[in-house]
Amino acid sequence: MEPLMQSAVCLLDRAAEKFKDKTVFEDKDGKISFEELRVKSRQTASGLMQNVMTGRKSPVIVYLPKSINSIISFMASLYSASPYVPIDYAIPLARMERTVENLNPTAIITDETGRDTLAPLNLNTKILIFDDLVKHTIDDKSIEHAQNNVCDLDPAYIMYTSGSTGVPKGVTISNRGVLDYIEWIADTFPVDSNSIIGMQSAFHFDNSVFDMYTAFYTGAKTMIIPEILFMYPEKLMDYMLESKISCIFWVPTVMISVANGGVLEKTPLPDLKLIMFAGEVMPNTQLNIWRKNLPDCMYVNMYGPTEATDIATYYIVDREFENHETLPIGKVCANMRALILNDENQQCKTGEQGELCISGTGIALGYWNAPDITEKAFVQNPLNSKYHDRIYRTGDLVYENEEGNIIFIGRKDSQIKLRGNRIELGDLESAAATVDGADSVCALFDADRQKIVLFIETSVEINARKFKTELKKYVPAYMVPSRIVTINKFPHTPSGKIDRVGLRKEYIEG
Repeated sequence: MEPLMQSAVCLLDRAAEKFKDKTVFEDKDGKISFEELRVKSRQTASGLMQNVMTGRKSPVIVYLPKSINSIISFMASLYSASPYVPIDYAIPLARMERTVENLNPTAIITDETGRDTLAPLNLNTKILIFDDLVKHTIDDKSIEHAQNNVCDLDPAYIMYTSGSTGVPKGVTISNRGVLDYIEWIADTFPVDSNSIIGMQSAFHFDNSVFDMYTAFYTGAKTMIIPEILFMYPEKLMDYMLESKISCIFWVPTVMISVANGGVLEKTPLPDLKLIMFAGEVMPNTQLNIWRKNLPDCMYVNMYGPTEATDIATYYIVDREFENHETLPIGKVCANMRALILNDENQQCKTGEQGELCISGTGIALGYWNAPDITEKAFVQNPLNSKYHDRIYRTGDLVYENEEGNIIFIGRKDSQIKLRGNRIELGDLESAAATVDGADSVCALFDADRQKIVLFIETSVEINARKFKTELKKYVPAYMVPSRIVTINKFPHTPSGKIDRVGLRKEYIEG
C-alpha cells in the first residue's frame, strides 16, 4: 500500500522514482528529466529555506518568464512547505504592488531582469535570484522536517484573479484539491507515459495545473509551447506536428483562431488524440471545424472557476452539434458536487435556470487574507442544516437538461470571461477612474463582439490611445477595453446610479 500523499510535490517524488531520466518538460531553452527536476527543486528549496522562513502561512511569489525554471521554483516552494504564487511576468507594477500588499509573501523568486523591474516599488519583501538558489547543496534534513509538518489541507498554490474592489483576490487551493483533481484526470482521460502534452496556458492561469501535474501523475511529457507561436496558427500547427503533441488543454480563443485560420485543413496531426478546452464558451461553429478535420480525437468541454482547482464539471462531446447549439458543461468531476439554486436558495428543477454552486475537495480554502469576501463567496449549503457543508457560489447561471447535463447560460454579475481570462469589470472601472480626465467610468461587455466597452464621463477631450496606454500601468493588457466612449454626463436611474441598461441600449445594442 502506497503512503498517503500529503503534499502535491509528492507526485514529483513518486514520478522521479518511477520515470527517472525520462524527459518531463521541454521549453525553448532545453529540457529536463523527472529526476533532474526533483534534484533542482530540492536544491532551490534548500536555498529558499536558508534565506527565509517558510511554511503554510509563508507564500512564495514566483516572478519568472514561462519556463522550466518556473516549475522548479513552484516545486521548491512546496518542498519548503510554502504555497507558491505564480505571477505574470508582464504584470503592471501597480497591480504587483497591490498583490504583494495583500499577500505579504516571505520571498519573491525572480531573475535579474525581474529584480530590476521591481526595484521602483521598494518592496519590503526578500527578493531571491533563481540562478543563485538553484546552486545550493540539498539540505535533506530541512526538507524532510518541512514535509513532515505538511497536511493535505494546507495551501499548495495561490492564484490571483480580478477583484471588484480593485484589489486582486488570491484564490487559495489545497494540496488535496490538486491531488484529487489529477487522480480524476488520469482515471478519466487517455493520458499515459507515452503522451505528449502541448501547454498553452500561462502559469498564473489555472489550466496550467493540468499541464504540470498530469505529467507528474502519468509520466507524460509536457512541451511548453513558445508563446509567440500562438500568434501564427500555421507555425503553431507545424510545431504540433514536429513535436508529436498528443494532448492539448487550451482556451477556446486559441482554438477559434486556429479554426478560422484554415490551417487544420493543411496540416495533418496524426498524433493528436485528446483535445480539451476551458476558460470561456467554445462555439460549435469553430469546434465543428476541428471535429471535421480531426474526427478521431476525443473532445472535452471543461468548466471550472479558479476556486475549483481548475475544473468542476466536464462534458465529453459525444454527438454532432449544429453551429447554433450550446455545448453542455456536463456533469461534476469525482469528489465534487453541483447545486443549482434559484433566488430563494431552493434546488432548481430540470430546465429551471439558477446559480451554479459547487462543493467538494477541489473547492478553494478561500481568498488569501480576505475574510470578508471569502465569507460572501464560500457559504453554508442552504439545503443542509445538519452539519457544516461549505459551497462556492460561482455566480454562473445554468440549468440542467433532460439528460442530466448542466448547460451554461452566462454570468450572474459583472464578472466576465474574455479570451480565457476572468475579469471583474469593477476592477477595470477602479483602475480607469484613476486616470486623469475621467470624472466617472462605466465598463460594459459586448458579448456579441467579445469586446469591453469603457464609458468615460468627462469634461475634457480624451485621446483614447493615450488613455489606454495610461491604463496599462494599472491593469493587464487583456483587461484594456477595445472601445472607449466619452460622454459629458452619464444617464442615471431614479436611485441615482449610472444607467447601465440605457448605456448598453444606446451604444452597444443600438
